[in-house]
Amino acid sequence: MVAAIIAEIAMTTSYLAGKNIETIYFGGGTPSVLSAEEINRILAQIAKHYHIAADAEITLETNPDDLLPAKVQALKQTAINRFSIGIQSFFEKDLVYMNRAHNAEQAHTCIKLVQDAGFKNLTIDFIYGTPTMNHDAWRSNLKTAFAYQIPHISAYCLTVEPKTALHHFVATGKAADVAEEHAAQQFEILVAQMLANGYEHYEISNFCQANQFSRHNSSYWQGKSYLGIGPSAHSFNGVSRQWNVAHNQQYLQAITQGNHPSEIENLTIANRFNEYLMTSLRTNWGCKINKVRNDFGDLYVKHLLANISPFVQAQLMTHHAAAEVLNLTSKGKFVADGIISELFFVEEE
Repeated sequence: MVAAIIAEIAMTTSYLAGKNIETIYFGGGTPSVLSAEEINRILAQIAKHYHIAADAEITLETNPDDLLPAKVQALKQTAINRFSIGIQSFFEKDLVYMNRAHNAEQAHTCIKLVQDAGFKNLTIDFIYGTPTMNHDAWRSNLKTAFAYQIPHISAYCLTVEPKTALHHFVATGKAADVAEEHAAQQFEILVAQMLANGYEHYEISNFCQANQFSRHNSSYWQGKSYLGIGPSAHSFNGVSRQWNVAHNQQYLQAITQGNHPSEIENLTIANRFNEYLMTSLRTNWGCKINKVRNDFGDLYVKHLLANISPFVQAQLMTHHAAAEVLNLTSKGKFVADGIISELFFVEEE
């Protein structure tokens, strides 16, 4: 797989030709199973074909149980300078409910290991809204993260995805389902506690200390071009989107034969407008009317302004007319997907 990833990087050099590489993210699946030597081989191949910025953010996504002392020390011999750790909760019963591989002790230990090794730039993921987590436990989870001085925290509402073990447990009555009101209350606690502890709520699910926002994810939300490498990886260049086959063996076979295993979708103006809405309204930078006008045309400005009134009146959205910016309120952020879908431009058949 590593050899195939290295080969795909060489195949796709024209996709970001001339671009300065500002972020590299080892994510999706379990990239932390890679050895330090394998990570260095992949980074060397990227450096061979692209210019990597001296201050590039290079992140490794990892599970707590993968971060053993020897692994953390080995990673110091790579250019990895940021960790994204899937903590989810510091309580055992929550981790059991979510069918996580790690335990509560490992959730604490991995953070200490990384920080003691000198890595200060890290983000952790939390899951809230689980029926096993009452509000006091949720506050305790957040308090623990604050005590560790985690510079960036992502928190996601639990969703029971089809074809997962949790979905099977809920469907067969072995586990309780998610209660929307319970989750909504924990979202309110989340926002209040983050703001009280000096974190900026810069995207619906993301919070950071001053200037510690995720440069990589912010690139997605601001519509910058990016290249994805590996099975099921997605890429975007502003006018089209492409994605690799998800099946590992099919991916390996195609690369071995010198073929690039991807499909491409050319985006219409309406597609691009809808994607801009979907990403920009999730952030505190908001949807800029002037950008809509310049990138998509007056038709889309008229469509947008004609449809925002119900959400402004319901205090789910604000319209700063002078700055020509639309933002979701805290109340609106919890129902963001519903609001944004109502504002989509639907092309006539």
